[in-house]
Amino acid sequence: MLIKVPSVANLGLETIKVDIEINLANKGLPGFEIVGLADKAVAESKERVRTAIISSEVDFPQKKITVNMAPADVPKEGSTYDLPIAVGILSSVLNFSIPEKSLFLGELSFDGSLRHTKGAFLMALFAKEFGFKNLFVPKDSANEAAAIKGIKVFPVESLTQIYQHLLGQKDIFPVVYKQVKENILDKAEFDMKEILGQEQAKRAMEIAAAGGHNLIMIGSPGSGKTMLARALPGILPPLNEDESLEVTKIFSASGDIPPGGSLVTRRQFRSPHHTASLVGLVGGGSKPHPGEISLAHRGVLFLDEFNEFPRSIMEAMRQPLEDGCLSISRAKQRVIYPADFMLIASANPCPCGYAMHPKKTCSCGPNQIAKYQKRISGPILDRIDLHIAVMPVDTEEFKGNQQNSEFLEASSKIKQRVILAREKQRVRFADEIIHSNSQMKNNQIKTYCKLTSDVEEILRQASLKFNLSARSYMKMIKVARTIADLDNSEEIAVNHMAEALQYKPRNTETA
Repeated sequence: MLIKVPSVANLGLETIKVDIEINLANKGLPGFEIVGLADKAVAESKERVRTAIISSEVDFPQKKITVNMAPADVPKEGSTYDLPIAVGILSSVLNFSIPEKSLFLGELSFDGSLRHTKGAFLMALFAKEFGFKNLFVPKDSANEAAAIKGIKVFPVESLTQIYQHLLGQKDIFPVVYKQVKENILDKAEFDMKEILGQEQAKRAMEIAAAGGHNLIMIGSPGSGKTMLARALPGILPPLNEDESLEVTKIFSASGDIPPGGSLVTRRQFRSPHHTASLVGLVGGGSKPHPGEISLAHRGVLFLDEFNEFPRSIMEAMRQPLEDGCLSISRAKQRVIYPADFMLIASANPCPCGYAMHPKKTCSCGPNQIAKYQKRISGPILDRIDLHIAVMPVDTEEFKGNQQNSEFLEASSKIKQRVILAREKQRVRFADEIIHSNSQMKNNQIKTYCKLTSDVEEILRQASLKFNLSARSYMKMIKVARTIADLDNSEEIAVNHMAEALQYKPRNTETA
């Protein structure tokens, strides 16, 4: 007897249909085999399925069972095929038919219950695109899949529950999507009004948030670099619908959506340690999976102690910083992950950290400082839009700022300006495939960043004086466009370009 149960395989962010073909033969010795380019986790499904069926008080058939996963040339991995295999075997034993236009996905426990399984959101997108009407997924994964409208998502708790539903004995009702409430731990650690002093750095953060620009802070230990970075999520605009879908796809593929979770609506703030591996940060592996830079898509990747990251990791970020995506190629598979993130980096100016300190003496020699600073290559620095020096706040100034802290701007007020600037960009780029000023290519800069003769002359003089590269030249225009948007100005004025040039790459200055 041959039974077919539809399921899916996720290859990166791409989803393809997989037919689970189950043959129960009356001839031959009893056995259980799985074919179709299955990995170790899939092969172990035999024991999970057998034990789960017996635990569900159903006699496991003493026949020769062969499971084929078609197409057979596509790698199958993970425990997501437990449910379709079990349903196929049960349909033979209990004599029920597999519903049309239905997909099955889920991992079984030995007691017959279903565990939270990654990829439910990708499965729902596939179902929507190819006309499948019903999804049977674990209860803990149902809310994730139900975020896609127009599909019935059945939350399955156990094998007993699903075979009673398919036999018409006890219905499983489709889940109604619920947006998970914001976790208080997801909020910014600091409010901008808590940061005393550092007005230029806070302004740079506002510009970065408004235009999606990359930013690097260089300063002595204790000057507030990390605090500034961790306050940034508080001024970022929320994800729009399209961005939310993009980010949720990545989190679903990586298994980072928690049980009962749903759409990702907040911009991510990822802060990997400098000991992170190349694969952990960039992504990859023998079975390519997303790394930190993809999990930071449409959000922030904060690299503290930037100089301490291995050179190989820094150089691997060149393509994502330029293209907004990452291509991972292996012998049997090629995967493209989105990686359009804001890079926020912080670094000390020298090994001891006090080369820029106004009061403390630096103990490093010139060669040590030069060697330390060269850990960050010129091409990487050239891809960063905003460069700022974060100087320590004097204790007297600190005391005065504490007394006047009620006059400092809160993150909520800065966020309002950022949202308005992003809205201007959304309208501006409505017919483009980009979302923010930082994503503009040269032809779009010519279209949307018309410069008056006065502004162009200022930029030309600065380019000659500071030896700006062609990339830095264009980045200054994009930064000036963002500053103009924050100023609610349709034209880039002289003051906008003058402010943008304050954040020029410092490695290009001449003596």
